[in-house]
Amino acid sequence: MPGFRGSRGRGRGRGTARGRGGSRGGRGGRGGRKPSFHTNRIAQDPQEYVTPAMNKDSDASQTTDDASEPEEDAIDGDVSSESDRTAAVAIPAFSALMQSLAAERKNDAPRKKRKLEEDIMHKSRMEASVDEETKSPYGSNEELPDSDINGPAEVSEPEASENEADVEDLLDAADPFDVHFANPDDNVLAKRLKAVSSNGWIVRRSSGPAGKATIYLAPEATEPLSHTPNEILSTHHLNLKSKLVEPAAKLKPDFNPLERAVASYIFNYQDLMVCNRTLESARSFRTLYSLHALNHIFKTRDRVIKNNERLSKADGGEDLELRDQGFTRPKVLMLLPTKHSCVQAVETISALCGTEQQENRKRFDDDYVQTEEKFSSDKAEDFRELFQGNDDDMFRLGLKFTRKTMKLYTHFYSADIIFASPLGLRMAVGDENDKKQDYDFLSSIELVVVDQADALLMQNWEHVEYIFEHLNLQPREPHGCDFGRVRSWYLDGQARHLRQTLILSAFNTPELNSLFGHQMHNLSGKVKITLDYAGAMLDLGLSTKQTFSRYESPDLTKDPDARFEYFSAAIVPSLAKFVRSTSGPAGAGILIFVPSYLDFVRIRNYFSTSAAAHNISFGAISEYSSVPDVARARSHFFSGRHSVLLYTERAHHFRRYLIRGVKRVVLYGMPDNPIFYREIVGGYLGASVKEGRLGPDEGVARSMFSRWDGLKLERIVGTKRVGTLLKRTGGDTFDFV
Repeated sequence: MPGFRGSRGRGRGRGTARGRGGSRGGRGGRGGRKPSFHTNRIAQDPQEYVTPAMNKDSDASQTTDDASEPEEDAIDGDVSSESDRTAAVAIPAFSALMQSLAAERKNDAPRKKRKLEEDIMHKSRMEASVDEETKSPYGSNEELPDSDINGPAEVSEPEASENEADVEDLLDAADPFDVHFANPDDNVLAKRLKAVSSNGWIVRRSSGPAGKATIYLAPEATEPLSHTPNEILSTHHLNLKSKLVEPAAKLKPDFNPLERAVASYIFNYQDLMVCNRTLESARSFRTLYSLHALNHIFKTRDRVIKNNERLSKADGGEDLELRDQGFTRPKVLMLLPTKHSCVQAVETISALCGTEQQENRKRFDDDYVQTEEKFSSDKAEDFRELFQGNDDDMFRLGLKFTRKTMKLYTHFYSADIIFASPLGLRMAVGDENDKKQDYDFLSSIELVVVDQADALLMQNWEHVEYIFEHLNLQPREPHGCDFGRVRSWYLDGQARHLRQTLILSAFNTPELNSLFGHQMHNLSGKVKITLDYAGAMLDLGLSTKQTFSRYESPDLTKDPDARFEYFSAAIVPSLAKFVRSTSGPAGAGILIFVPSYLDFVRIRNYFSTSAAAHNISFGAISEYSSVPDVARARSHFFSGRHSVLLYTERAHHFRRYLIRGVKRVVLYGMPDNPIFYREIVGGYLGASVKEGRLGPDEGVARSMFSRWDGLKLERIVGTKRVGTLLKRTGGDTFDFV
């Protein structure tokens, strides 16, 4: 690991806010002092500067607070250059004062001198911690404004004293925070680690209000509380920080059956993947994970404050080993699909934490909040939930807590919580070949929340995988870390086995299963919650012949080729025959739904060049089609000029076009989201029936599938039927009417 550098000096730079001052001064500088460990862990925040324009963005309340009552970020050890100079001149002035007092009051001089000396030296120790020089990894990022990443300047705040901080006893055997993070049993930890490394999980299954739960426990793990879900009836049954009890009870007086079923998993630090997130349960899950994140942050923060106080009062000969920290400050990472989802999470956290002031809230509202109605009433509810408000999927935001303030737009190395979209965070980290690549701020993440994972699948799942691969790695720079305070399992490289991961999705996919199997190794266990499905094909609202055709695909890597061969050999000839038999201006009205863009390009090229499809006129709509191209394709398809329309799953996800003139539907692959099947098969064919372009019993839908499509097929045909379609011999075509 690179060597430590001297404490960074402080100065007052001028010009625009860049997260690092334009000039440096004061004492310290590069190599200015002998390298030393700090008692305050994250004393690495780069000094940031604010222009008058940025000050105008700050709320009036925060300006008043900063000017009249500066507070301490309880974990940061930042002090201004003025406090350094004050500490430098305090001892000579004190000596002169003590000499004069000694001459006048010889009788009680020793007692008063000891008391004043202790006060002054305590103050000196608390003020003498100076930041280790650190480098911002985001200064050259051009995708977002520099201020969005580095944040505004932060006012130094005095250390919160013991009677000011909300600090409980150091260890509580009944507190999951202490059992899992602060004081885990080394013997149990070693046994579980050995079992998890060899995939030696103990698997149990149960059912409840949340759905079917598959529970993976490491040997020596305790029985999860979810086997008695009624035990956690409300927030009063949780081990919360005292400052969170009242706001939590006000926001969530009682738990509903779903919340009772999952609360024990969440608050006992077990990994959880929920595959049945709905519009109704979204708020409940958001409240639970926000409360859990705040509870974890405040307990970590107060533990460090308490230990700082113990170190400041310790005698020189007393050897205290207080391991209460990670390598860097950020502890919670929330991956969210849009800025609007970030607004919802921030508002929930704001309602729970009860802070008196929120710095940069006006700037946050200007950047993230949109209140105007964007969609017509015919859009589906799940579409409106995902894309309402600001639907920008390129963002990242640091959030930091002090004793009375919640600070938005905080530099990542100073933040407690990082909110980000996968794209925004991937660009902040950089690529492997990027010299400025920096992922050290992810080294001490202890709680990861991936909300609306089904929406992230429609963006670019590779970004999510890339982020998880860079979580809890050993940092490449010290960033002012006091390694004497770092927890042992961090130093041993086992942080990923203590990290808790919460994934919330509307349905399960192979990508989520891969993440569950390869990135979720929590020693306290992990839980996957799924549902039994009746089948989307039963909820179309009309009588339609639905055919499911199975093709052989022994190898997953060759499945795309096997699918295309079956399509060109078995599906295209029947389509060409139907087009030739169709007469009249209405056209054939064949919609081909294609989940993958790569398959879409392959089919489009095939229709353009193959002799087998020379008589088939077609249009195409993908997620990359321009608005004029989409309008032209829809118009030609409705008028009958085009017999076939190619349509991708992502185009439907992002736009939800209402396509008219559909008479037949061919699903080249089934959609992940069962709602899409109802909208495309039931909605499009139903619209043609209502318009009189199609008879009530004339609609036809044909779906292709292989053994690798089991999860998709289950949601469409139902849990009871999926086994028959996948395994039955003697036939590969299944008709349902």
